[in-house]
Amino acid sequence: LQKELLKYKQEARNLQGIKDALQQRLIQQDAAVLQLKQELLRANMDKEELHNQNADLQRKVEERNRLLAEYKKELCQKDRHLQQQQSKLDEMLRQLSEASYQQVDLERELEHKEALLAHCMKREAEE
Repeated sequence: LQKELLKYKQEARNLQGIKDALQQRLIQQDAAVLQLKQELLRANMDKEELHNQNADLQRKVEERNRLLAEYKKELCQKDRHLQQQQSKLDEMLRQLSEASYQQVDLERELEHKEALLAHCMKREAEE
């Protein structure tokens, strides 16, 4: 009986050793699981932050695109206005050129008439 008792005690010690080793392993696995959960939580928080930043950047891009469209529209209007003003300027320059030619013609005609008048006055004085 004593041999059997020693055998069972030895078996109980072996089983207790196995149990302790398994408990230690379970504690390590629980710690690893806890660490993985923390990393997953951090990763999810980072993912959410990146999602928010992406949404914010997308909103900014849309706002900038809207402003760009407005600026392009304004630029087109200003270009049209500039073209209209350029056309008016060209027309005024043409009219000015015509007026200048007319002025030259009128000055020649005036000189010719003054010469005729002087000639007539000279003739009248001689008569």
